Amino acid sequence: MTSIDPFATRASGRLRLFVYGTLKRGFANHEHFCQGLLDFHEAEIRGRLYDGPGFPLLQVPGEDILAEGTGRAMHDLAVQLRAADQVRSSSRSADRSAVTGSWDTVYGELFSFSDPEARLPAIDRLEGFNPGHASLYRRVLVPVVTRDACEVTWVYVVETPGLKERRLYSGRWPEV
Repeated sequence: MTSIDPFATRASGRLRLFVYGTLKRGFANHEHFCQGLLDFHEAEIRGRLYDGPGFPLLQVPGEDILAEGTGRAMHDLAVQLRAADQVRSSSRSADRSAVTGSWDTVYGELFSFSDPEARLPAIDRLEGFNPGHASLYRRVLVPVVTRDACEVTWVYVVETPGLKERRLYSGRWPEV
């Protein structure tokens, strides 16, 4: 018997994903994995960006993580929508000071998709996100700042980059 996820059954909305590497527009994986993109905005996130082996690695402060991805697309969309409602009704705002402190500002793009069940599993596989098993990346829900607002979005992060990765203090990948 399959259990019904009460959150997922009520979820309808746009899945939000912050991208900072090969999924950005004009990069290797965008065309294949980002079909169905509804819109995009330049965005900033608090974190530390590293130059990995052909792709970037991102760390974010633990206190910014609102939820962990489960690998169940509709459930994760429902969690995102609930968290967005809570952030909107809380004291968090689009104040740019949210991306300061001992962490860097990391620049990327905030994507919106209407088809999480089609998009998210494929992107999870690309990123090597496999909940409950060893994975390079975790998918976490965090606040990001756009020109107009503070949004809640999913992003792929690493626990700890290896010693060989070079930190990108510019907050941009690739660094020019």
